[in-house]
Order: sequence, then C-alpha cells, then structure tokens
Amino acid sequence: MRALIGLIALSLVIVATDGVAEPKAAPGYEVETVQKPGAIFAGLARDGDALLVTDLADGRLYRHTQNDRFIAFGPVLPHGTDVMGDPTGPYRVERHGSGYLVAQGWTPANHDEGPNDHAMLEVDEGAVTKVVSNDFWNPYDFAVSGDSLYVIDAARNSVERLLLDGSGRTQLFAFARLSTSGQSLTALSPTEFGDKQKYEFDAVPTGLAVHGGRLYISLFGGFPFVAGSGQIISLPQAGQTSLARIEAVGLNAPVDVVFENTGEMLVLEHGTFDQSRGWASESGRLLSVNLASGKRQVLLDGLTRPIDVLPPDNDGIIISQLDGKLVFLRQAGPAQLHP
Repeated sequence: MRALIGLIALSLVIVATDGVAEPKAAPGYEVETVQKPGAIFAGLARDGDALLVTDLADGRLYRHTQNDRFIAFGPVLPHGTDVMGDPTGPYRVERHGSGYLVAQGWTPANHDEGPNDHAMLEVDEGAVTKVVSNDFWNPYDFAVSGDSLYVIDAARNSVERLLLDGSGRTQLFAFARLSTSGQSLTALSPTEFGDKQKYEFDAVPTGLAVHGGRLYISLFGGFPFVAGSGQIISLPQAGQTSLARIEAVGLNAPVDVVFENTGEMLVLEHGTFDQSRGWASESGRLLSVNLASGKRQVLLDGLTRPIDVLPPDNDGIIISQLDGKLVFLRQAGPAQLHP
C-alpha cells in the first residue's frame, strides 16, 4: 500500500480549495491565514524567530518572515508526483546544528532514482551536505532525541531508529493492518461491501512526537480512509513492543501529533474522504486531548487538507495545508491556557 495513496492530486491543489471559508476557532481563540499561491506546503519547524516550511510544489525550503514574505533557501530537492499522482518531495525539516535535517520522500514518477530520494538528508543554506541514510521507502516524519533519530517510514508502515550519523539503523515497530466492519464502509460504497464482513487496510503511520520517554505516532489509515478509523498509539523509545498502547481512537485520518508544554496532546485530523468526491473541504480539525482524562476539545474546525502542526509559541499554534496556506491559531485577549 502506497503511503497516503490518494492523499492529493497535484493538479487539484488550488482548484479544490476555491471558495473555502476560513477555519472556525474554539471560543477564546482567533485565526489568521497566510497563503503562498501555487505552493503545496508540508513540513513546519521553528528556527529561532523564523518559521521554516517545506514546499512540495518546487522542492524548496522557505523561511516565513514576520512581514509574510517567503524566502527560499537550501538546495532544490527532488519533487514531483509519484505514480499515484500524489506530491512527493521534502516532507519535513528541522534545524540541526549549523544546518538542517530533511525527510525527503520517495522518487518522483518519470525521474531516475538518485541518492537524495527516500532519504534523511543534512542540508545547509545551499546544498545537500550529507545523506544520513537512504535506506527507507518513504520517510514521512522524524524526531531527534539525544543522539538518536526516529523516522516514520509511511510505506513500510514502521518506525525506524538510527544514530544521527546514519549508523545502527533498526526497525522499532511495524504496524499491523487495521480492520473495520463492512457496515462502516457502506457510506463509501453501499453495494461493494458486505456489512457482516471484516475489511483490512494499512495503518499508514504519519506523525511522530517524543514525549515523556515514549514515541507517539498518528495512524492515518490507508484507503478507503474510513471515517473514525484513525488512531494515536505510543510505545517506549527503547522499542519494547509489548508496552505499546493505544492512546486515542475514533479519529478522521490523523496526520500529525504534537504536545504542548502543559502535556496536552494536539492531534491534527486531515479530514473525511468520499470515494466519488475525494477529501472533503473544511473537514480537517485540530483536537486537544487530555491523556489522563481522555477529554477532547476541538480547537479548530473547517481546515482543508491540513498536513503539519506546531505546538504553541509566541505565534500560537501553526498549521500547514496542502493548498499553500499557513493557519495561525492564537488565544484572543490575555494569554490563558485552554482547559
């Protein structure tokens, strides 16, 4: 199963979001959006006062400035569409020492495979300085903890660990296929699925966060992207699979997970899917989840094709969308922690 198969067709990125309304924030919050025409935004990271964002449309890394300019830096990385028409390129970026770490997706269709494809890369302001490892199928997200690099391979349905120098790679966890009843699928196709049968689909891990000695992974769920089939699971950083546990269920294609300083878990839902119309506009959400109580709060609703989220800082919570928009969610009035 190709990771994120059917996630987006490149030619529909702008068309599919024409006339989309602004996202709706929970009481006590306000929303601001910024758009870069023609962009297909993916990864986000903070770098001091700057905001870093990756663009799958041109394979570039950008700095977003306080006056809403986007300044390109680094090399032009492989980019395009894969054989299913989904965008591939630099999925994620993080500052690392004097340079940057980039999760680079699999080889674009009709391109010859190169050393920078399906790889974790180190880059500087103008070039790729090191291929940390290209022994992945589709590295989608990553996290650094100490001298270890944890990588989500969305095509292998696995979490991989290696040292920052690229050595010592090992597979920590491979996700079993998820299952659902045919009754859950009748809304997608009333005649194709029997309501008494069980159907399996790939887990498709996407987001990754390190918190409290555990790895938290969002399971997006593969085609046909059944509503409510997504999960958040966690396992110890040491990789003891027997201690893995489910943290949240009933999610709509959760694409990323992060934590606030307060310990609240933020889950970004990509949205809901229909076989005839594709991903529904304005169906993405940002949820706050209290792991101790299980209580959930919708912080932001009405997102269209959200893909990455940064936890709150001076600029609030920031979300990237595949239509080239950045969404800023800030508390209205005096700063006050949400419940």
